[in-house]
Formats: sequence, C-alpha cells, structure tokens
Amino acid sequence: MKITVIGTGYVGLVSGVCFAEFGFNVVCVDNNAAKIAELQNGDVPIYEPGLDKLMLKNSRAGRLTFSVDAKESVKKADIVFIAVGTPSKPDGSADLSYVYKSVDEISSFINEEAVLVIKSTVPVGTTRSVKRFLLDKGVNVDVAFNPEFLKEGAAVEDFMHPDRVILGIESKKAKKILSHVYRPLYVFNTPIVFTDLETAELSKYASNAFLAMKVTFINEMANLCESCGADVNEVAIAMGLDKRIGDKFLQAGPGYGGSCFPKDTSALVDFADKLGVDLPLTKETIKSNNRRRMKMVEKILLACDNDVKGKNISILGVTFKANTDDMRDSPSIDIVNSLIERGANIKIYDPSFSDQARRIFDKVEFSANAYDNCNGADVVIILTDWSEFRALNLGELNGRVKNSLLIDLRNIYTLSEVNASGFSYCSVGRTFKKLESRKDVRE
Repeated sequence: MKITVIGTGYVGLVSGVCFAEFGFNVVCVDNNAAKIAELQNGDVPIYEPGLDKLMLKNSRAGRLTFSVDAKESVKKADIVFIAVGTPSKPDGSADLSYVYKSVDEISSFINEEAVLVIKSTVPVGTTRSVKRFLLDKGVNVDVAFNPEFLKEGAAVEDFMHPDRVILGIESKKAKKILSHVYRPLYVFNTPIVFTDLETAELSKYASNAFLAMKVTFINEMANLCESCGADVNEVAIAMGLDKRIGDKFLQAGPGYGGSCFPKDTSALVDFADKLGVDLPLTKETIKSNNRRRMKMVEKILLACDNDVKGKNISILGVTFKANTDDMRDSPSIDIVNSLIERGANIKIYDPSFSDQARRIFDKVEFSANAYDNCNGADVVIILTDWSEFRALNLGELNGRVKNSLLIDLRNIYTLSEVNASGFSYCSVGRTFKKLESRKDVRE
C-alpha cells in the first residue's frame, strides 16, 4: 500500500514517519522546498524525541521519501492524508484555507480508487464539505476523517501505542483500507472505533476541550489551596486516584498553551455559537486560562516585594511544555514580556535551544546551561518542567545566585528539599514562606 501525506508539520511528519515504520511506502509532501530539502538531508525541523532516528531508519530502508511534487506523489497513492495546519483566525474560528487549498491542488490528479483522509483538526461538517467540494469538481473519491491525538514530546509513542484510533467513514471501501493501514496496532489490542464523519470530528474537539478544563480546574484549586493552606499536589493525587477522574492533566502551573488546546477550544466555541449552542464551561475555561498568566506574574511580583526593576531574573524553560521546541501560545511569552516591561533583566535557558524562542524574545540573554544561566541571579524561575530541572544541584545553584529565591511554577520540588538548600521557595498552590536571608540559613 502506498501512502501520501500532505503537510510536513508536526502531525504530518510524525504520521508519515510512523506509517513508514508500520511497513508502508510513504511519501511526505510539502510545498516548502527548503523544508523538503532539509528532510531529504536527514534533518528533522522539529524537536520530538525519537523522531530523528525513526526517520533515518525508514529513509534508509526506502520506505520513506520527501517531495515537493504533489502530482506524482498523489496519483499513485492508495490513501492520501491531509495534515496541514488549521490555525485560529482573529475571531477564534478555524482557518480552513490550507485544507481546501491542499484538496484543490490534488483534486485533478488523485486516483478515484484511493481514499482521501482529513487528519487536520477541523470543525464538524468540514469533511462532508470537502466531499461536496470534490464532487463539484467532478471528482468522486471516498473521503474520511481520522483525528490525531498526539502529545508533543511523546508523539512517536502516542502514534505507535495509541489509546484509541477514531475513524470517521462513509463507505465499506474506506473502512477496508483504513483497517489495513492500522492493522499493525491490532497486536496491542488498540481500540479502533469506526463512526460517522461528524462524530469523529467532534471527538477531537471534545477531547481537547475536556483536557483543557482539567488543567484549568486544578489551577483554580491551586488558587484556593494558597488561600486555605492546603497543598495542591496532594489534592491532585487524592483526586487522581479516583479512576473516574484519573491523574493526567492535574498538574498545577501557569496554564495550558501550545498548538492544540488554545485554538481547539476557541474553534469549538465558535462552531457551537454559529449553531446557537452555548458552551459556558468551555468559554470559562478559555477566560480562566487567559487570566492564569497574569496571575503568575502577580505571584512573581509578590515574591519579589512587588519590584523587579533592575533585577536579574533567570528563566529556566520557555517552551509551552517539556520535550518540544514549540513556543506557540506558550505561557512564558506573556510572563517573560511582562517582566521585561517592568524593567527586569532576563536570562533564558531552555534545553530545546528553540529557534522560535530566540525570535520571540529579542531583549534577553540566552545561556548554554542552567547553572550558567543562574549566575548572579536575584531570582530563579522555572517555567517549563524539563526533566533536567528535576535533578538540579540546588546547593551549587545557591552558590551561584545573588539572592536565594526560587520560583517554581511547575511544582517540581518539595518544600522541604528546596528550603533545606537555602532557597526561599515559591511554588503553585502551596504555602510560601520567605526565608529571611541566605546567611541565616547557612549558619
């Protein structure tokens, strides 16, 4: 079976590489010639653990190729996946222009015996609309919808061992071909759910909206914990042990960001509003998450006696989550820029060495490692929960800073271990007691 994937962004590239790992012949197509040349040279344009090795392995095996030639890549394909971006418009709705542009481009040469699969996240009704779009052009090809549920930083593992595969179909042929595509997952007893187009489309938005609500809920509980003396980490553990709730997405912090939750919650609200359906929980989730970032700025200012002007602030981690270089809608953007506006001197270290971060933050200094980044710092702030930050030698770190204040917006450490190292420790949803001075602690 020959598979063509249109789009070599996050979803398209990971999907293409993993389909090749399943044993299929895969061509990944993109109109960005520079990106294709980079991929053909074996360079991965995104930071995703394990993806580079898998791409190299399958390229060498001849199962995976990259091309700018959509015509040659599509006309021989048994199945074509559309995996292009659907960013948010200013009004919050999904921009489907890339989807329709891709469909339009391949419509004149797609094999009508093939199946066209929309993998991009799209509002309910889009896949059926694409079908009508093609019929209006005289192209009668089966169209299906297959949402992705990949977590950045664990995308390869998620693709190879998913919780479920959702397939929106309308024909026996589409079911047969897609069953064959995902047959390698049967050995893991992965649930394969076949449903109608609209249900499959909504399942993606509903899943992301619900997870965004969980993140927002635990952050609201963190606010309450700080006022009543409870520990949000222990509250989350107690909640997560209930199998009806589960322990995922119950980590208090600066709020969600990235390429999915912000745009998908906004697009879901926009779609529902157009149908006259109110989604108050989702709307409040968006508002609460937006407020969260300034809440974190207020926390930082309070810990710094409401004055950061002229202070040297070390920022550890700026990507929206660990194990990615993705800065899209990262909480760090608003937090860091707010500190800069208040006169702080910012130094940043992020293990991804994100080019995106360097383009976004042009008034900061970047460091090669965490320890050098903290030299002479008045305050150290952990914004992203990279694993290497969990094993910092806090004693050595304390010897490098000017003032012993650690603000941990990811709750990586326990109160006792940080205070024992000589740091005052400000975290999220837990009691903050500022130590009087480094000297007092060391004596």
